[in-house]
Amino acid sequence: MTRQKVKMAFIENESSRKATYKKRKRGILKKANELATLCGVPVGVIIDSPYDLTPEVWPSREDMDNVLSQLQRLPVMDRTKKMLNQESYLKQSISKASETCKKLTKENKELEMKEVMFDCLSGKTSPSRIEKNDLGGCGNVIEQYLRNLNRRIEILSKNDGASSSSVHVVASTSVAMPIVELGSSSTAFCDMIRQQQIQSNMNQNVGGLDLNQQQW
Repeated sequence: MTRQKVKMAFIENESSRKATYKKRKRGILKKANELATLCGVPVGVIIDSPYDLTPEVWPSREDMDNVLSQLQRLPVMDRTKKMLNQESYLKQSISKASETCKKLTKENKELEMKEVMFDCLSGKTSPSRIEKNDLGGCGNVIEQYLRNLNRRIEILSKNDGASSSSVHVVASTSVAMPIVELGSSSTAFCDMIRQQQIQSNMNQNVGGLDLNQQQW
């Protein structure tokens, strides 16, 4: 059975709270001992609770005095830069969660706009049906795909060299949008457009060849 994530909230039931306190206290002291033994660093723990008459000090009061003395000798900046209380810890956690949420929201929006773009290309939907609020994001995605297309055509043209004809495509949109990197998924779209361009050039060449034969 998988372990369930513990909800970080005050335990209302007193007996459960006391049992949890004893269990967590043993865990903290065990981890403190492991840290001091494995890493050779000075560690001191003070636990004050309503369940004990006096605060519990680990490993001993003498060792705790030595740890506090070393702490007091440090500069104020070094002493406080990594200190956290409950309020600062929660603020830090909320800040990280907010950044993660913003990043995921942006990625989901880009994926949604990519789907809209491919639906327009395949004829499943019409650009006139795109919501007003999505037009900017869709234009942004199209702008980046066109930029990737131009870069890929330039690379392929350089690799072909003199043995193949150069293909030049100027990509532009009516609305200028900021660049959004969408990763390597643009390769398939670039190849599709390039194949369409090559097929169009071949059709023009065949038409010109037939015309020359008739004149001859």
